[in-house]
Formats: sequence, structure tokens, C-alpha cells
Amino acid sequence: MDLARTDLYLDGHWVTASSRKTLEVHNPTTEEVVATVPAGSAADVDRAVAAARAAFDGWAATAPADRAARLDRLHAALTARADEIARTVALELGTPLKVATRVQAGLPLTVLRGYVDLAGHPPAPETVGNSLVVREPVGVVGAITPWNYPLHQVVAKLAPALAAGCTVVLKPSELTPLTAYLLFDAIDEAGFPPGVVNLVPGTGPVVGEAVAAHPDVDMVSFTGSTATGRRIAHLAADRIARVALELGGKSANVILDDADLATAVKVGVGNAFLNSGQTCTAWTRMLVHRDRYDEALALAAKAAAGYRLGDPFDPATRLGPLVSAAQRERVRDHVARGLADGGRLVAGGPDAPLPERGWFVAPTVIADVDPDSALAQEEVFGPVLAVIPVDDDEHAVAVANNSRYGLAGAVWSGDEERALAVARRMRTGAVDVNGAPFNPLAPFGGYKQSGLGRELGTYGLEEFLQTKAIQR
Repeated sequence: MDLARTDLYLDGHWVTASSRKTLEVHNPTTEEVVATVPAGSAADVDRAVAAARAAFDGWAATAPADRAARLDRLHAALTARADEIARTVALELGTPLKVATRVQAGLPLTVLRGYVDLAGHPPAPETVGNSLVVREPVGVVGAITPWNYPLHQVVAKLAPALAAGCTVVLKPSELTPLTAYLLFDAIDEAGFPPGVVNLVPGTGPVVGEAVAAHPDVDMVSFTGSTATGRRIAHLAADRIARVALELGGKSANVILDDADLATAVKVGVGNAFLNSGQTCTAWTRMLVHRDRYDEALALAAKAAAGYRLGDPFDPATRLGPLVSAAQRERVRDHVARGLADGGRLVAGGPDAPLPERGWFVAPTVIADVDPDSALAQEEVFGPVLAVIPVDDDEHAVAVANNSRYGLAGAVWSGDEERALAVARRMRTGAVDVNGAPFNPLAPFGGYKQSGLGRELGTYGLEEFLQTKAIQR
């Protein structure tokens, strides 16, 4: 595959960046530089926003059926590139190819297909007394996306924004920008009008700040850390711009005493280690009834031992590297602190064998974690599972809710009504009962410091719409 990318995508064309500065893209498995991309500037953001502003009126006035047709062409163009997308994610992020094919490339296509349908059937006007209530696009959207799901997180913003009639300026993560370039190859092929979608790669402090603070950006949609989300909210608040924030998580996997323990632990470990633990919804706290605690720890250790580290292109690999050397060090520090705070190592840890090269961390399970400790409170973003004993349902709910985050979670029980009762008391945006599958049409977003707003399905579309009342 051709990894040389030298331009920005502005106003419907590939154009030269205003600066000659570049960003290196590393292969986290080999630690080698595999590509460079332009390091965009605030001036580039100005050009992109101007193009998006100029294109807005025309795109907003486009018939819903025509917007749906453009998204459908984009879906076809991305489908044709699905294998290349999966291989690119495996290269620049380290996700095992099998997972990259199913999740990193496959899930965004499912999400996009849903918005093809929604774009063609926008919310109908409502009559309320003597008022006609209509929905209109919010305007120019600045989308700032993370590195851990480099296509899905973009599509979850781009597709509903375009379906609603908004125009977009995208700033992808500087760690995984190559996938965004494949997306914009597909966008160019799909033939969107000039200025409707624009790409400016670069760093957060330069391009991200410029997007979030730009006076002609009507809405900022961001996925990433809570600290960065707080900064974006401050920048947007200065001009009363709308924000949608999908932030951190420290999700609890509650395993009640009547659960199918073997399944609950196996699925729970798999969820915690998905994408090498670099998943905001990962169930990184496993809460197990005290009567079944020791059995659960044995099962978790056995499951963790089955995660082979290695080259993401090797079919036998189940766990790839972390995205960067800095991320690896952060995760190592979390493990060391967790053990120093009284956690008991059950699997993995700092002395576990690792490949000679690459930014790897061994799949790690730590027991007896204090619910108030850093390991139970802070987002690790690596393959590290904290296991905590609980006494009963009431205690489990209290521990699950003992977090400043509230993004996702799970409950396991042989009694579905009991599980539902616990799920309804968990202060979190999504809860899976007994391993129920992910639903890309359901609202996705968090409580508390996990964010503002919702993505996916009709709920995601509504984020990009304004409501107007016309009295008559």
C-alpha cells in the first residue's frame, strides 16, 4: 500500500499544507517510522473552515434523498477499501488483523449504512398548537477524533453530521492519520460537493485548539480524554458553541452470585483486553460476589494466559502492542502503582515475558483492588483488569457507581429481572446484560465526566440538528 501522504483535503481537492512541517507515523509493533503526513497549522484550519462555511448553505438545502445517495456512494467506496483499511489499522495502531477486519473496518460500515437510511428520512416537521416545529442543521462542525478506533470514531461523527446537512472539518489523531486518508480517498471518489468535508491533520495543541476555538465553527464534536474534553468545552463556551463530548470511562463488569461465572469472566476479560485495552468502554473493573471471588480469579488468570502477544498480521496473535512508547509507559506506571497500593498480581505484570520489539504490555489481572485506589478510579487504557470483591447487589451498585466516569458497564445474573434492576441503578450511559451484543443503533454516550451528548442512530443525528418554532 502507498503510505506517502503529503496534502490536506480542502474545498474538494488535495492541496499543499501551509507549512512544510510533518508528523511521523510509527508502526508500534516494530517501532519504525512507516510514513509522514503534513502537520497542519491554524492557517490551514482557517482555510478549511472557510471552505466549509461557503459550502454550508448549498449542502443544507440539498434534498435528503441526494444526501443519502452521496453517503451511499461513500459506503460503497469504503467497502471496496475494507481490506486496506483493516491492514492500515493493524500497521499504524497494532490491532490484530482479525479484529481490525471485524471491528475497525466492519463496524464503521454498519454505522454508515444506518445513516444512509436516516439521511433519506429526516425528522418530519411537527405541529404544536399554532407552531410549526422544524429541525435544521447546526452548521459547520469541527470533528476531533482519537487514535484507538481511527475510522469508527470519525464515521460516528461525520455520517450523522452530513446526513443532517452540516459541513465538516476533521482533525484526526496524529498517531493514526493514515486511516483518515483512506477515508478521504473514498470521500473524494464519492463526489461530495467542494467544501462539504475537509481534512486537516496535525497536533491537538495546534490544529485541535484552532478548530475548537474557531469563531466560524458552530459545533465541536470530540472523542478523547476527559482532560482534553474539558479544554475543548472551555474554548467552545467562550462563543457559546455547541459541543458533543465522548470522553473517558472506567466501566464496571458486575458479576452476581447466580451468574454463569465461566462465561461472565471469559467475556469480561475479552472486553477489558479488546484493542489491547485501548477502548473507552472497556470493562476494566470486574466486581465479583465474594462467595465466587477465588473461582473468578482462577478463571480470569486462565483467560489472560490465552492472549498471545505478537505481530498483528500473525493469525495466532490475540493482543497487539500499545499505540506508542508514551502510552506503554503510562500503562506500566498504572500497574506499578496498583501493586504498590496493595493489589495482588494474578496474571501478567511487569515481569511477564514480552516480544523483543514493540510497545507491548502483558495482559494483566490484579486482584484485591481497593475501590478508592488509583487503579480503580483512573482510566488505564491498556490490557489491565482490576478485580474487586463485593458482598451483595447493593454493595455492587455502590462500587460500580464509585467513579467520576459513567460510560458503559455490564451485569451478569441467572435472573434477568435481577440483572435489569442492577443495570437500571448503574449511573452509566450503557449497560450490557448477560453479554448482550453491541447495538450500533442505540444511543452511545456517558454520564458524569464521560461526556455530553450521544452518538449513533437517531440520537446521534439529533446532536447535529437545531430546533426552530415557526408561529402561524
